[in-house]
Amino acid sequence: MADTLFSRIIRREIQADIVFEDETCLAFRDINPQAPVHILIIPKTPLTRLTDAGEQDAGLLGKLLLAANRIATEQGIADAFRIVVNNGAGAGQSVFHLHLHLLGGRSFTWPPG
Repeated sequence: MADTLFSRIIRREIQADIVFEDETCLAFRDINPQAPVHILIIPKTPLTRLTDAGEQDAGLLGKLLLAANRIATEQGIADAFRIVVNNGAGAGQSVFHLHLHLLGGRSFTWPPG
């Protein structure tokens, strides 16, 4: 995987408003929030996008979702939130390091867009 903005945040070369960290992942506030709560959750293990994940990544993917649940609770949005994963440029992925968008604090519509 190429060196990305997110890998530089993991190494603390770029400052971020970190809200959660454990041995598996790091979560920080999005600099261009699309909701009152907009947090990015990234694995510390390099993975470019969701379609690059295999069976060996099942535990990692589960830990990312569990981290999202914990963060949503800590942020006071556990009753209603959305998790978005953009896979590839055509889906809106702009940083090619797998990441989950945790969005909450407002109502959402369906379909999302």
